[in-house]
Amino acid sequence: MTTPQTDFERRKQISVRGIAEVADVNEIKKTFNRHLHYTLVKDRNVATVRDYYFALAHTVKDHLVSRWIRTQQYYYETDPKRVYYLSLEFYMGRSLTNTMINVGIQSACDEALYQLGLNIEELEDVEEDAGLGNGGLGRLAACFLDSMATLGMAAYGYGIRYEYGIFAQKIINGEQQEEPDDWLRFGNPWEKDRPEYMIPINFYGHVEDTPTGKKWLNTQVVFALPYDSPVPGYGNNVVNTLRLWSAKSPIDFNLKFFNDGDYIQAVLDRNLAENISRVLYPNDNFFEGKELRLKQEYFMCAATLQDIIRRFKASKFGCRENIRFNFELLPEKVAIQLNDTHPSLAIPELMRILVDIEHLPWDVAWKITVATCAYTNHTVLPEALERWPTTMLESILPRHMQIIYQINHFHLEDVLKKWPGDMDRMRRMSLIEEDGGKRVNMAHLSIVGSHAVNGVARIHSEIIKKDLFKDFYELTPEKFQNKTNGITPRRWLLMCNPGLSDVISNRIGEEWIVHLDQLRQLKKFAKDSSFQTEVMKVKQENKLRLAELLEKDYGVKVNPASLFDIQVKRIHEYKRQLLNCLHIITLYNRIKKNPSAKFTPRTIMIGGKAAPGYYTAKKIIKLINFVGNVVNNDPIVGDKLKVIYLENYRVTLAEKIIPAADLSEQISTAGTEASGTGNMKFMLNGALTIGTLDGANVEMAEEMGNENIFIFGMTVDEVEALQRTGYNAYEYYEKNPELKQVIDQIQNGFFSPGNPDEFKDIADILLKYDRFYLLADYEAYIAMQDKVSQVYENQPKWLQMVIHNIASSGKFSSDRTIIEYGKDIWGVEPNYTKLPEPHESRDLQLG
Repeated sequence: MTTPQTDFERRKQISVRGIAEVADVNEIKKTFNRHLHYTLVKDRNVATVRDYYFALAHTVKDHLVSRWIRTQQYYYETDPKRVYYLSLEFYMGRSLTNTMINVGIQSACDEALYQLGLNIEELEDVEEDAGLGNGGLGRLAACFLDSMATLGMAAYGYGIRYEYGIFAQKIINGEQQEEPDDWLRFGNPWEKDRPEYMIPINFYGHVEDTPTGKKWLNTQVVFALPYDSPVPGYGNNVVNTLRLWSAKSPIDFNLKFFNDGDYIQAVLDRNLAENISRVLYPNDNFFEGKELRLKQEYFMCAATLQDIIRRFKASKFGCRENIRFNFELLPEKVAIQLNDTHPSLAIPELMRILVDIEHLPWDVAWKITVATCAYTNHTVLPEALERWPTTMLESILPRHMQIIYQINHFHLEDVLKKWPGDMDRMRRMSLIEEDGGKRVNMAHLSIVGSHAVNGVARIHSEIIKKDLFKDFYELTPEKFQNKTNGITPRRWLLMCNPGLSDVISNRIGEEWIVHLDQLRQLKKFAKDSSFQTEVMKVKQENKLRLAELLEKDYGVKVNPASLFDIQVKRIHEYKRQLLNCLHIITLYNRIKKNPSAKFTPRTIMIGGKAAPGYYTAKKIIKLINFVGNVVNNDPIVGDKLKVIYLENYRVTLAEKIIPAADLSEQISTAGTEASGTGNMKFMLNGALTIGTLDGANVEMAEEMGNENIFIFGMTVDEVEALQRTGYNAYEYYEKNPELKQVIDQIQNGFFSPGNPDEFKDIADILLKYDRFYLLADYEAYIAMQDKVSQVYENQPKWLQMVIHNIASSGKFSSDRTIIEYGKDIWGVEPNYTKLPEPHESRDLQLG
């Protein structure tokens, strides 16, 4: 087996794809040294690797700034419709490499750093992940920002600048332990604070009727300070903005605090106000109302809405004489997309602004609000849907609670007009639920207050219409749409897998980078042995690099020729990492039973974080680690089977793992995963999928053909039928000897001899309380895994399937998803105009 190229050698060979290098190497060296001296106040004698990273980041950002300003000038002059993407999560990862690629200066920076005697890979590894998200929802938001900039859309991301992102995971004695993700401790070179746009946000107080309308009085004020980060498009000189809000106390300090002894308390009170943006809530897919979370949601919505209105009024359009008339045309210039229900308070907040501040009639304001807002649903699990107690809303946001009651009143009038006397339907469709305490159903509010509602995969959107929001679909079927998720090919192929990118570009050119459907041209090479060899060589080099990382970080030496079988995602029962674990134990038992039998070697990697309060998920992590400890230290097993739990899974680790994967595990119970985007990343990078007909797996199978994917298990209809007839796990346990042995080993302490009862509760869940039917799918899963091993032994066949996967990935570009949002929801077209380079005449294309 060949030794992999060093990262630097690999990068030096990669062609500059599609973007002419505009950066001069000497100029980059000069700018780098200037930042080292004048920005960081260091010289080469005392500078650290982190100093060099910051100097490089500032150098790269210099190439963005003029493009960023130029883009905003262009938007002001052309006055396009603007898209505002509201999300409580943006899982951006690192920015440096992605920015260099999108701006077209990666090769020049590589060469400049090489001439300076520095290792650019080492510098890139210093950057902290911007981990302001839990997983799929936040990473989707990041991919969408990349696509909107690449498509030239006037788009803005809005969220919260959490001081602490998703926690850092440590595995200690097999257990997850959480550590704070202090990602800002060394500063963030990509952001720019904008104190001139600081906005007051109100909480608590009371509402009074006045001659001019409702007034929200005696409130507590917290200020929202915006921090802007650039979002560069690929090769078009467009740089959009991600604006994240940080909470700041309004308390002014003065000398009286020293005199009356309240100084310390004043400082502490200030900290309380600023707690709003302190930490990201870990997502456990189980909604539990927390006052701080509600404040975070309103804080983001209120600051963003005020900012949107300010920009609308300041635009050329807004500066015309008749402001009232302009507000009625707000939907022609503004599109607001709610990423799940977290930003749903934008609906009553926009109504409050239009009715209470701008003094529009209710009916006019409501028409504007509905035409402006759209809602994306991300989950079908009922326990994950947000429901806020009315008492909490009445206390924290009294005016908004009044507005929600009024919205509900008119909504229920519409329901009764269509279904007179159907009180049960009216109860089901009310925004206010009264079972077990009065609560506001935020999904219902989002549907009623939006002109479009979409799911994120076709099967998910159908479940929404037929089940979750069936009543609302029957009331307004025209609102409901599907927008299958996508991923940005810039980060998830061009950046993270440059070797494969090069192989592809050498065959079909570079247009695929912005038109991913061009990958379909690769289908004609699926049986081409020379192309198969090129693809296999890249995969093997990626696997060798990952094997080196695993040995360095985990002390486990894996067989790089083994099948790399990977499941990385949030740890949750519905994602069924536990089913994967049952397969690991089954393989272990088979090897032990017959050590000389033919066996396809596997390295099974599982990674992901469990929400800190999610007991079962954390127990599953512990079981996987304990099983791995037994497997990895059994001399009879040797290198036939290795199990590694990937600690602290995050975007940066995904960028190393996904290009090396042979098999992607997408094994959620049919009907539970809204879409998935990890499945798309693996597919694009040439991993085959073993999965259920759930989420986007359904559409992936359609694109590539069932012969190129390993589909197993129950369908949604079969799951529903099992629910109706009743699920008896013991029946499956008793009739399958391999399954019985596995569960007995878990239950009897085989993997935890020091504490035989350690995993009894896992066995109890499997046999008594399992809502996700693992044992019903076990036999089909094991059989399909056997087929995976069989096909892997036939490498020409495997590589043919790999190439079909890559060639069928075009549909799953976030560019396609965003074009569909633009056409069907926002009323925005892509703008393929390339803005001028910073050194070109400003009038060149702005005209």
